[in-house]
Amino acid sequence: MIVVTTPTGQIGSRLVRRLLDQDREVRVIVRDASRLDDSVRERVETVVGSHDDPAVLDRALPGAEALFWLVPPNPQAPSAQAHYVHFARVAAAAVARHGVGHVVGVSSAGHGWPVPAGVLSAAFAMDAELSASGAAYRALSMPFYMENLLRQLDAIRGQGVFSLTCAGDRPLASIATRDIADTAAGLLAQPSWTGQENLPVFGPDRLTPDDMAEVISQELGRPVAYRRMGIDDYAALLRSQGAGDQAVKDLTEAFAAQDHGIYDADWATAEPTPTDFRTWCRDVLKPAADAHTP
Repeated sequence: MIVVTTPTGQIGSRLVRRLLDQDREVRVIVRDASRLDDSVRERVETVVGSHDDPAVLDRALPGAEALFWLVPPNPQAPSAQAHYVHFARVAAAAVARHGVGHVVGVSSAGHGWPVPAGVLSAAFAMDAELSASGAAYRALSMPFYMENLLRQLDAIRGQGVFSLTCAGDRPLASIATRDIADTAAGLLAQPSWTGQENLPVFGPDRLTPDDMAEVISQELGRPVAYRRMGIDDYAALLRSQGAGDQAVKDLTEAFAAQDHGIYDADWATAEPTPTDFRTWCRDVLKPAADAHTP
């Protein structure tokens, strides 16, 4: 039995289907079972609740050989660190209690970064808790998600721009969420691995944001440019959207670390995943842009 958290998200939903395609027994933890696709709901065991609730985990983990762990975002949490560590401690205790042998967690690239990195450091703290659970653990260590660009569809369509805080001429490591799910599926379906490791999961490209803009332009058939946003301007944008001081700190520290190369060491050793940025634009961004109404 494989237990999957966040089964309706971008990563979790694909992961569940991949595991079912391999005829694996799957049990999901979900807040709202109605959000599961009908074809999935009839093939999985369902435990309703939040996976930071020990009672929910006690219903989900008996008999489980492996667990997929992803902490959902919570902008109202006191801090990213508190949020991730709370989830991880509940998980580690439950994993130990039920003797779950293998855990795969969604984390960030850049373990060992010497200064605070906000949300990324919170993921590293999660990994430390889960590694101490007694289970074999793989921290899937990712860079910038290509899917983050979907949040800028209005700007891409209406203004022909997208913005990040990094330099336009410096390569930006990226990953498609489908490759994260597929990597997790491979580990969970064949849990013969042991020990605790960080596993870098990076896409095959070495594109700069300026390069990405050119690819987007070609795939969408309209000019799209990259515009760099300063960290202070990004912080002001977050505050205008209602983010509190700690949330602003957690996010700006993460982007500052990204800008200063937190992903570089893992990028140098990562085995590239299949989905390049152009393929992702063609398969995901363009259909979303064509369907999106600003």
